[in-house]
Amino acid sequence: MADQPLALRVRDVTRDYTRPRTSLRRPGPVVHALRGVSFDVAPGERFGIVGESGCGKSTLLRILAGLDRPTSGSVEVDGTDIAGLPERRLRFLRERLQLVFQDPMSSLDPRMRVRDIIAEPLVAQGHPAHGERVAELLQAVGLPAEAAGRYPHQFSGGQRQRISIARALAPRPGILVADEPVSALDVSVRAQVLNVVTDLVAELSLTLVFVSHDLSVVRRVCDRVAVMHEGRIVETGTTDEVYENPQHPYTQRLVAAVPTLAKALAGVSAADLAAATLSGKDRS
Repeated sequence: MADQPLALRVRDVTRDYTRPRTSLRRPGPVVHALRGVSFDVAPGERFGIVGESGCGKSTLLRILAGLDRPTSGSVEVDGTDIAGLPERRLRFLRERLQLVFQDPMSSLDPRMRVRDIIAEPLVAQGHPAHGERVAELLQAVGLPAEAAGRYPHQFSGGQRQRISIARALAPRPGILVADEPVSALDVSVRAQVLNVVTDLVAELSLTLVFVSHDLSVVRRVCDRVAVMHEGRIVETGTTDEVYENPQHPYTQRLVAAVPTLAKALAGVSAADLAAATLSGKDRS
């Protein structure tokens, strides 16, 4: 629909931090983590954000999720500016937008069984945590129903990331934000997890914001990409355009220098890849 609001509308967002002082006479230095970041994400779009560590990606994601506030600028989710809203008015955001973190082991409580981990966002939002919903989500991410009674340490890295994806999908969000979701996994498992993400995004008609340092991974998953460097977006375009014909010097270096999923997979034997995909049970 022509009058449907954008899923995300980010305008001139800045974020400044003051580092702890090292002298009693002078205040700590100011760090400009984000410098006038602007972009739009349409409903149902798969939007990538790529850049090296320290470029501001994680700060931007925290602001999108309402976990941090911009120093200036606006961030609209479904037409509502969340930048100045108090926490008590962000309930809709917790239901609308969910995060998948980089390291599944650190984001999953080792003392909780998988059924409770997946149901956690439902309980936090006051919804009933039905066992049927947990079983449905485990099946959606390619894990057996009996996984519900086990603990995170009993799974491989790729399987734990599947559990994280299931937890994020539990409250039926419209926007899924994935922060480097495969960078902590063995290379033979990454394609598996990427397939889970892309299949579920298509099946559930989700809007996806996918962050990575590897442009080839973003190209595989996303329609459009923004390249971040030193707190700024230096280039945007379709993933094919940016990958095949980068315009900004930083993007050119990124394409040439960053190890890609395709190059890494070239060193993995067919037998290893087959073993990683048997019945959806990866062995990272």
